[in-house]
Amino acid sequence: MKHTMRLNARPFEMIKNGDKTIELRLYDEKRKTIAVGDEIEFIHTSNDTQRLYCRVLSMHVFPSFQELYDKLPLLKCGYTQSDVGSASYTDMEEYYTPQQQKDYGVVGIEISLI
Repeated sequence: MKHTMRLNARPFEMIKNGDKTIELRLYDEKRKTIAVGDEIEFIHTSNDTQRLYCRVLSMHVFPSFQELYDKLPLLKCGYTQSDVGSASYTDMEEYYTPQQQKDYGVVGIEISLI
């Protein structure tokens, strides 16, 4: 199955360069349809002609980003050596509220470029 997701510039470039191999999302109805082996087309939010194609390797589901941050390697989730020391699960509240996390759970989608 093929899925489409939009990405801001920084995570898009990190996936493109192979620095980010786990995409973090709310585990909502859309993400619950994703399975290992599926393809995800990532579209750059400010230039929709830029696209990346990835294969889903694994789905890491957690009740909250707090638990996800405790279990997954943050250097694969979009942090760098220079900012991983200050990484906090609350960083994800810019995108998803604590209530949304409670309602749906969260997922780290492990991917590889095709």
